[in-house]
Amino acid sequence: MAGGGLGAATGAIIGAAVGAPGAGAAIGGALGAGAGALVGDQFQGQENRQLDQQRQVEEQNREIQRQREELERLKSKPNRNEDEY
Repeated sequence: MAGGGLGAATGAIIGAAVGAPGAGAAIGGALGAGAGALVGDQFQGQENRQLDQQRQVEEQNREIQRQREELERLKSKPNRNEDEY
């Protein structure tokens, strides 16, 4: 929304310089809104990728913790092979 407003204002200024402020504002507003939408989409995509990476890191941390606990459990378990010799 802000992109459209800034585009319209810029377009009006440029349009006034060439004698067509209304047309400049309309064109600038449309271009500003389009550019704003593209930038917003990029930011949203980046945020989604970061959230996905964070979920993966958390999942991997849980798996690491699970494996540590399993390793400790196996270390504390008596070794039956030692009893046989």
